[in-house]
Amino acid sequence: MRKPAAPAAEASPDDSSPADRLVGALAKLNAALAEQRQAVATWRAAMADLRTSTSGLSAGLHRYNASLGTLSDKVAAVNRQARDLEAWADGALASQGAADTTLRH
Repeated sequence: MRKPAAPAAEASPDDSSPADRLVGALAKLNAALAEQRQAVATWRAAMADLRTSTSGLSAGLHRYNASLGTLSDKVAAVNRQARDLEAWADGALASQGAADTTLRH
């Protein structure tokens, strides 16, 4: 024996027609695609922010590298001056030592 048909107000989703189920599925698909479009747009914006940040970081590192190069040149110049002064002092001490030795004899 068959059950009596449920009233239309109490119809379950399983009782809907194939066309109604298709319409519901397409609506859910459209909603999912809209969410995906929003997620992709958010991701692209984040990638653009990251690109901007890394470009700024790269520029900063190039400036830092240039500063280090300048500092290296200055340190090398001071080192040359120190070695020249050391050589001069060694020569002065050696000549003074030779003069002292000459005076003693």
